[in-house]
Amino acid sequence: MAKRILDRFLSRVVACGALEVVRPDGSSTHFGSRTEGFPDVQIRFTTDTAERRILMDPRLGAAEAFMDGELVVERGDVMDLLALIRGNAPWDRNGRLQPASPIRRIRNTLAHRLESFNQSRKSKSNVAHHYDIGNDLYRLFLDTDHLQYSCAYWPSLDLSLEQAQEAKLAHIAAKLALQPGQRVLDIGCGWGGMAIYLARNFDVIVHGITLSEEQLVLARERATAAGIADRITFELVDYRDLAASGANYDRIVSVGMFEHVGQPQFETFFRACANMLAADGVMLLHTIGRMGGPGLTDAFTRKYIFPGGYIPALSETLASSEKMRLIAADVENLRFHYAYTLREWYKRCVAHRDEIIAMFDERFYRMWTFYLAGATAAFESGGMCNYQIQYIRSRHALPLTRDYLVETERTLLKAK
Repeated sequence: MAKRILDRFLSRVVACGALEVVRPDGSSTHFGSRTEGFPDVQIRFTTDTAERRILMDPRLGAAEAFMDGELVVERGDVMDLLALIRGNAPWDRNGRLQPASPIRRIRNTLAHRLESFNQSRKSKSNVAHHYDIGNDLYRLFLDTDHLQYSCAYWPSLDLSLEQAQEAKLAHIAAKLALQPGQRVLDIGCGWGGMAIYLARNFDVIVHGITLSEEQLVLARERATAAGIADRITFELVDYRDLAASGANYDRIVSVGMFEHVGQPQFETFFRACANMLAADGVMLLHTIGRMGGPGLTDAFTRKYIFPGGYIPALSETLASSEKMRLIAADVENLRFHYAYTLREWYKRCVAHRDEIIAMFDERFYRMWTFYLAGATAAFESGGMCNYQIQYIRSRHALPLTRDYLVETERTLLKAK
């Protein structure tokens, strides 16, 4: 029964590109046909239970079957497999749009509210689940210069990952319109890459905050090694507690942190930012986003990658920030940039397979590569993107035109 249902599903899904499925008894079934630009993949089920796991919950079941060795990719790799499945049904495909059924609307609303309720809990432990697994893992696949665990910026596709992350930092710095002597808050500072970059290239004082103890230690070490520890303070503190202390800053930047806030806390987050931002201040929010309306975090991501995480739609992000009188001065959609970044991370993880297995185990390696491959497919063919939203409190805070962005960016990259 499971075989028939899965075959029927795959026959509908895979039209472009080729997929061969080999069963434990040695029989095989072919789906689709070889097509330029689409992968040619062969997978093998090693147990009779694997297909049932997938049918019970396609994303989580496929992930766990792959992690447990019950689904083995024998031609191509897991990146190819997920790209093949996603690529046959891109989010932005043409076609006539139909309204959702009443039952589906009710189900989605209830599921969204239930998930959002859970996301307001245990911020620190949720962060630790992903970021405190050891700095050595991240050093294996992130850029060597800045340790940026967020979307790079690719003005040219012939850049290295290091160059693309440098370009991202310059792109964000330009949007902050920094002036000498200003105080800058970096919410979710990671390993200090952004804070160090701003302190090194501008005459500013930076306060970086994180909830990850592993990140905090390394960020402080890197600031000292860069010789600018006197202009940077890193602290283990929640943004809500910092705002309650009455702290005030000329500039606020937050990169890759908003995804961990949780939808119930959106207004709390923007209220805190508005209260900490100077009257003539500028804020830059860089976040993964949905190109459609509000959605749900899939079971695999919730269980293994980002517990409590939620990817926001632009509509709900702006709906929350506008209540705090934060003016969205500029909104940019980085459509493919994270897909390019994720493919580079994936390549480096594959190249360091033995080291990752030695740090953890084979199952962790499979889980991690499934995560990177699935995320890549979501940005290439799904509804995921990155938004950069520039906020101001006063309409007079920035120049009248956007020319200053290009000028500052060029100056920073030439200096490199």
